[in-house]
Amino acid sequence: SNIKPPSCTATPISVELSHEAKKQAYCPYSKFRVGAALLTLDNSVHTGCNVENACYNLGMCAERNVIAKAVSEGHQRFKAIAIASDMSDQFISPCGGCRQFMREFGSNWDVYLSKPDGSYMKMTVEELLPVSFGPEDLTKKKVSYIPNNN
Repeated sequence: SNIKPPSCTATPISVELSHEAKKQAYCPYSKFRVGAALLTLDNSVHTGCNVENACYNLGMCAERNVIAKAVSEGHQRFKAIAIASDMSDQFISPCGGCRQFMREFGSNWDVYLSKPDGSYMKMTVEELLPVSFGPEDLTKKKVSYIPNNN
């Protein structure tokens, strides 16, 4: 099973760090705190949280925040991301935009969806976003003639 109880400590990235990152969330509108911890290929760990904005669509999810933070520090290959929220009845799951953002950096890396008690469910980006569109699709063969419809 991909679901692990709170006592399990087998994650290559600490679910606990994502819960610590959640404490920094700026969410005065939704009151929905989310934290993320990202493990890079060279084993450095970055954390991030959601940051809301009065103009709602300018807010930033924790997952995109931590990935952008790691990229700005020179990392573009990731092993795993752990995501945390305050929902106790189900595992937190990334929104569609975050799934696509994660997919930009590959589909074969781990995503740990957790609960406040430390239990988690392990998936991959591919499992979260099957039949996805990624950077490699931009180089695939296309029709050679595109008519001008003006």
